[in-house]
Formats: sequence, C-alpha cells, structure tokens
Amino acid sequence: MTAARVHELLLAAGSTVAVAESLTGGLLGAALTTTPGASATFRGGLVVYATDLKQSIAGVPGPLLDAEGPVSAHVAAALAAGARDRLAATYGVGVTGVAGPDSQDGHPVGTVYVAVAGPGGGEVRELQLAGDRAAIRAAAVTVALDLLLAVLTPAGNAAPSTTV
Repeated sequence: MTAARVHELLLAAGSTVAVAESLTGGLLGAALTTTPGASATFRGGLVVYATDLKQSIAGVPGPLLDAEGPVSAHVAAALAAGARDRLAATYGVGVTGVAGPDSQDGHPVGTVYVAVAGPGGGEVRELQLAGDRAAIRAAAVTVALDLLLAVLTPAGNAAPSTTV
C-alpha cells in the first residue's frame, strides 16, 4: 500500500507529514493512519472544508482566496505549506477541489488540486477526475499519496507536475 511506503520513506529520512484537506474531509488523514506505527511520521491534519477556515486555520492568505476562490493550484499549495508550518512537519499535503454534486465558482465537478510542500519546495497537480462524489474523493486521496510518494522518491518523480 502506498501509505505504508510513504511512512517507510519518512521514517528512514527522519521526516514527518501533515495534511490540510478540503474536499476529502479527513479521508487523506485516515488513509495515512491505517498503517501501524503511523504516529512516528504523521503529525496530524486540518480539515478545512469551509473557505474561512482555509484562512484562519490553515493559513491560506485571504487575498488569495478573494482572488482565486477556494479551488485553485495556489490554494492547494498554500494548504500544503500551511499544514507543514502549522503542524511543524517536514512535508505538508494540501487537497482542494469540487467533489459534487454541483460545480463551484465555475469549476466543474471533478476539478481537484493536490499539493505537497517540503524542504525542497513544492509541487502541485491539477486533476479532472470522473465519477460520483465518493469516487472523486477516493481518487483525490490516491493521487495525494502518489504525489507525496513521488516527492519522497526523487527517481520516481516522473509524472508531470507544476512547481509552485
């Protein structure tokens, strides 16, 4: 399982991870805590479903939210950085998007942004996921874990990404 491999790599590096989740509503944190011994590398998570909480709890700048809304690559990057900073972790993962059933602020259902912030900078992926609400949320968690794994495994980072 990807989460187990993530923890293995984090532990070997003496590193930790924290998450800030919107559309996944805690599913990413739950996935990261299924692995026995996860407490050695998982610092915690922020579930910031409401837009105002993205700012007040996760530290996303208000002007960014005003300019781009809660669903954007820059907001995902800010969520990842906020999780990392506010929970004192080596790596932060941020997830935001639209799981449905309706579009949001001009973003169609299935629009998802996943970001990882770490000591070497950050990476963001933009996704257009298909399926119902549950499928979109589950796929977002899978992509978030895969992106974190790719960042932790430099040679495995062959998938296209955007540096933020």
